[in-house]
Amino acid sequence: MYNKIACVAGFLCSIATLAVCADDTVQPKPATEYTKKLNAEYLKKLPFDNKQDFDDAKRGFVAALPNKVIKREDGSIVWDLNSYNFLNATTIPDTINPSLWRIAKLNYNHGLFLVTNRIYQVRGYDLSNMTIVEADSGIIIIDPLVSKETAKAALDLYYMHRPKKPVVAVIYTHSHVDHFGGVKGVTSQQAVDSGQVKIVAPDGFLEEAISENVYAGNAMGRRAQYQYGVTLPRGVSGQVDTGLGKAVSIGETTLIAPTVSITKTGEKLTIDGVEMEFQMAPETEAPAEMLIYFPQFKALCVAEDLTHTLHNLYTLRGAQVRNAAKWWKTINETIQRYGDKVDVIFAQHHWPRWGKQNIVSYMQKQRDQFKYIHDQALNLMNQGYTMNEVANTLKVPESLSQEWYNRGYYGSVNHNAKAVYQRYLGWYSSNPADLNPLPPVAAGKKYVEAMGGEEAVLKHAQNAYDMGEYRWAAELLKHAVFANPDNQAARNLQADAFEQLGYQQENPTWRNEYLVGAYELRNGVPQLGVVVDSPDIIAAMTPEMLFDYLGISLNGTKASKETATFNITFSGNHERTFAVSLENGVLVYTPDASIEKADLSITWDKNDMLALLAGKTSLDELQKQDKIKISGNIEKLKKLIDLFDKFNPQFNIVTP
Repeated sequence: MYNKIACVAGFLCSIATLAVCADDTVQPKPATEYTKKLNAEYLKKLPFDNKQDFDDAKRGFVAALPNKVIKREDGSIVWDLNSYNFLNATTIPDTINPSLWRIAKLNYNHGLFLVTNRIYQVRGYDLSNMTIVEADSGIIIIDPLVSKETAKAALDLYYMHRPKKPVVAVIYTHSHVDHFGGVKGVTSQQAVDSGQVKIVAPDGFLEEAISENVYAGNAMGRRAQYQYGVTLPRGVSGQVDTGLGKAVSIGETTLIAPTVSITKTGEKLTIDGVEMEFQMAPETEAPAEMLIYFPQFKALCVAEDLTHTLHNLYTLRGAQVRNAAKWWKTINETIQRYGDKVDVIFAQHHWPRWGKQNIVSYMQKQRDQFKYIHDQALNLMNQGYTMNEVANTLKVPESLSQEWYNRGYYGSVNHNAKAVYQRYLGWYSSNPADLNPLPPVAAGKKYVEAMGGEEAVLKHAQNAYDMGEYRWAAELLKHAVFANPDNQAARNLQADAFEQLGYQQENPTWRNEYLVGAYELRNGVPQLGVVVDSPDIIAAMTPEMLFDYLGISLNGTKASKETATFNITFSGNHERTFAVSLENGVLVYTPDASIEKADLSITWDKNDMLALLAGKTSLDELQKQDKIKISGNIEKLKKLIDLFDKFNPQFNIVTP
């Protein structure tokens, strides 16, 4: 059952897939005249003559990897920047929004860069940056990328050009996988266990790193294919960027638990002669996040709370909505604490900014944009505007929107405004027509019937497409496709509409969403295999997380007919017993308790339980190896295992 237990987070699932480009794939179409015109208008309304970011993105360049390809030990490719060589063109393609072309070229910069005295960054070899701080006798690494392979390559590049000092500490700024997944590429569990290397993280890091995407992991993983465009070929009609970086590497994701937790703002820590002061930033870009000030270097690491894009309050792959109010207040506190003390500010994506006045202005305007979206979304909500009305009405002032670092390259004003609405009011518009609407297939059939049948819908949609009204064409065709997914003419026309919408997007994640939708309408859902999993992350799951996920995986309809009771004891360093009962279609567990007359009592290691659920071992094998102690009715356990659903990681999205 549990192939997805080996890929517990949706984000991990998203990085474990490869782009598909079969010989029989329907090829993309060119930009229409409407798309060309809309894209050309961006050249007039944005300050393209401001080239400062291009200078800053190259400032401090030391060297790049000799080859832009990073491989696993078996020779398979983890990272390939050569696939983005089309960005070397001097003419902006008609199929790419000029503003997106700009950020894509900026994110194409790669190599080792000097940030300031004793602080370096490796950029462009994963979605995130790896920062290296030179201490007295060793080095401190901040956020070792997504994959072990890319992190090792980044450290090797540093060692090619700087003294080969040992790693004495690794710092995780927050709980997203692109900021810890490559840790075993720069150090080892043995080095940490021996005390040679400290692992520093914000309070709550481990729980959030494991749990944020566990429960909806299969859904998030599938949706992440759309957000990151992982099934698209890279090129002028395909994936060009992700906003925060080029893409996500597809190597081995690792994790070493923190040995030092930072718990409060103002907390100080000195490691190997490097002084650090921390600012806590929970519930901003991540549930557990912190910023780091280096007083010796007058340098501020802002993690991912300040980047060269309007960030997400809601991520399109799906996650809990982030707190815009806490985000702007955190940035405001950063300004008050460090604004007059900092000469350089750097994040774990994009490039640094230098100079106090420049830095403070940047922080103020990013703060103000988050606050403006938060406050004005609530203003419109209190006037009675619904979610989509709020999103289509709210416009930020030009004093904010004309700053390149406030453009929507990852978040957007539109979907961030919806996130504020969702956080405060939820999914319901309060119009009773929206209280219990028909599901998509039933609604599609009714809409098609009301419009006079499939041919009539196609005619209306074709007229809309011919007029450049691609949003309306896509809306009409959504009903036609869900009413009859075998109508390839409807699928193809909706794909055409999605494609033009994708070409028009400034936001690369929106572009990816539209273009993946177009690809699947034309070619069907690609059947992708999981390339990597993360034993470290699986092993770090608490028993409670495991039981929660088992309850989610339970087929409630089938399970409602069964009853069973278990005492499950986990052996090892942290021996604990859980009373577990199956009744009324739910799996209920009670920690540190037992049932007097349970149907079955089991003692085993948590990892052996995971192996059994994953189909990697059997009860007989565990008993032969003396890895399990059982007393009671073993048939109850076998029946329970059969009640867990096997989730399809490639479920349909643009078709029923």
